[in-house]
Amino acid sequence: MSLLHSLFVLTAHVVGLLLFVLFLAFIGYCAYVKYIHLKTDHIPGPPRESFLFGHSPVFWRVMKNDKLMHDVFLKWAEIYGPAYRVNALHYVLVFITCPETVKEILMSPKYPKDMFLHTRLFSMFGQRFLGNGLVTARDHDQWYKQRRIMDPAFSSLYLRSLTGTFNERAESLMTKLSDIADKKTEANMLELVNKVTLSVIIKVAFGIDLELLETTASPFPDAIEMCLKGMVYNIRDVFFRFNPKNWAFVEEVRAACKLLRSTGSEWINNRREAIQSGGDVPKDILTQIIKSAGKEESTTKEDEEFMLDNFVTFFIAGQETTANQLAFCIMELARNPDILEKAQKEVDEVIGMKREISYDDLGKLVYLSQILKETLRIYPTAPGTSRELVQDLVIDGIHIPAGVICIFSSYVSSRMEKFFKNPLEFNPDHFHPDAPKPYYTYYPFSLGPRSCLGQNFAQMEAKVVMAKLIQRFNFALTPGQSCEIRDVGTLRPKGGVVCTLSHRKHSGL
Repeated sequence: MSLLHSLFVLTAHVVGLLLFVLFLAFIGYCAYVKYIHLKTDHIPGPPRESFLFGHSPVFWRVMKNDKLMHDVFLKWAEIYGPAYRVNALHYVLVFITCPETVKEILMSPKYPKDMFLHTRLFSMFGQRFLGNGLVTARDHDQWYKQRRIMDPAFSSLYLRSLTGTFNERAESLMTKLSDIADKKTEANMLELVNKVTLSVIIKVAFGIDLELLETTASPFPDAIEMCLKGMVYNIRDVFFRFNPKNWAFVEEVRAACKLLRSTGSEWINNRREAIQSGGDVPKDILTQIIKSAGKEESTTKEDEEFMLDNFVTFFIAGQETTANQLAFCIMELARNPDILEKAQKEVDEVIGMKREISYDDLGKLVYLSQILKETLRIYPTAPGTSRELVQDLVIDGIHIPAGVICIFSSYVSSRMEKFFKNPLEFNPDHFHPDAPKPYYTYYPFSLGPRSCLGQNFAQMEAKVVMAKLIQRFNFALTPGQSCEIRDVGTLRPKGGVVCTLSHRKHSGL
């Protein structure tokens, strides 16, 4: 009994000591949070709802109610000015709409991606996700090496050669829509363009044929959807994974990440073996990347992980954002018949009844380009980016200390009256060739050296799909449909853009 009593007393002392240490650590952390507040509270911003959690309760309420946090950011920008502060634990986010500061930071390579977002995207719930790929790499030299490897795969010469694939996949969609029009049924346009853009990226980037419009057997759409959902919770709720109610969802997200990475590993290894054996391989993005990587002086195990990181990045970013842009564009054209009529006239003049749209045709579709740009102004599908401030800055007379996270939201800037007249009106003339160019207030693909590598690819694909749709069909939204926005990491139409379609009588197709 004496020994048991001694063990019990010893255990109680150890537990008491641990609790005391944890208590001291908590007090120390609270003191550090208070220090951060004292250092940054001179920056304008909404009142904190919690000393420790800052503005996080606002995020949690908005997510719970399936509302759009970006509208809150817009409201705060209009109230608190070109640089305002948001707190979460010891993190300080400064949202910036000042064009000169946007230019200074985004156009410079010296401001890295912030560590918080890097950590949240590197892995999700302990499973590697985007890793150190092009989107997330913080080290400039590491990023530059990857960009150098990737650049040949997105050259204008190579993109020109992809027009045939864009046409082929868009034709599959037109065939599907023609059947829907004949049967007088409804089309969920978001779902359909998602399948098209995914089949395009799989074919063009990785040489794999998946006729997703004709099958529901592929696991990839669900895996991408799960990763996107997980990304939102992983970024906006740092405690999400610790709630037992969320554990089943967390495991689904981890499994989705594993699926994409294991698929990437298999496809990369198969292609590398085919190249080494002298086999006939497609001249796609995957081949370009492997051959470019082979020209590097040294390739490490980490470089192999980088290839998987970028595989997942292209898989998701290469289709999700383009699909959402197409869906929003269709939604707005259906809501604005006068703009649709003008687009139809241009398409008829440039393309006529041709089924094959050439690279040169795309350059002549000026008004359609304006429509696509205006779509991304109001609905930037990748709504913003972030950087870590490496030196003190003064913005509009406000001292911003080094170390804070700067948030740049194209969604917010593009919807502000001081930058765009009648900002919520869908007006392609915002991008008329003679209109003044937006000065660092419109950046749906980010800006500077870290701007999206695939933006020309995405806009070529979007233009081919939209040109064929406008050429062949009239379309209208089904009554009572929501035109609100859903935030799943990217922005997409909440209602799915459900349309009725009819053949254009004069198309002759």
